[in-house]
Amino acid sequence: MDLSSVIIAVAGVAGTLGAALLTQRGSERAKRLEMELVRDHEEARENRALRRTCYVELNRDARQFTTALNRHLHIMRERGTAEVDSDALEEAKNAHRDRYSAAQMIAPEEVLRRAGAVNQALNEVYGQVKRLERGAPGPGETMETAARAQHEIWEMLRTMRTAMRQDLGVSHGE
Repeated sequence: MDLSSVIIAVAGVAGTLGAALLTQRGSERAKRLEMELVRDHEEARENRALRRTCYVELNRDARQFTTALNRHLHIMRERGTAEVDSDALEEAKNAHRDRYSAAQMIAPEEVLRRAGAVNQALNEVYGQVKRLERGAPGPGETMETAARAQHEIWEMLRTMRTAMRQDLGVSHGE
């Protein structure tokens, strides 16, 4: 057997072993990429589910706070401040505060901007209502101005809901 035959045989064996090794490494890399894609997809799905839950709760609690303010104003107007249920209003305010705080940690800027406007409007009306309840309204604050400001929040809530739905991919606009 001559040297060239040995070299050719060694090269053939090395090529076969090398090809198997390269195939195995390529397969491992493809499997690793596939696992990363699955993990990224799962993470995105979990993130969307977390945002959806947060948005549902924030929307619900903001609407309940708005309704509680409306109910509170009606009772103040019809029966006076002695008849109001301040605990119900406080519970609605606290629930909304908690949900808004959670949204601040996970919502994108557009949703947060809309939710922040709702939060600010709710707190302003709440402040007006409490000052009216104490008999110490600010300049220009009346039951009518508080009721008007409370009524305007409903449109802000619709805008916030639309931003949330767009973020979740539920709609492209309403």
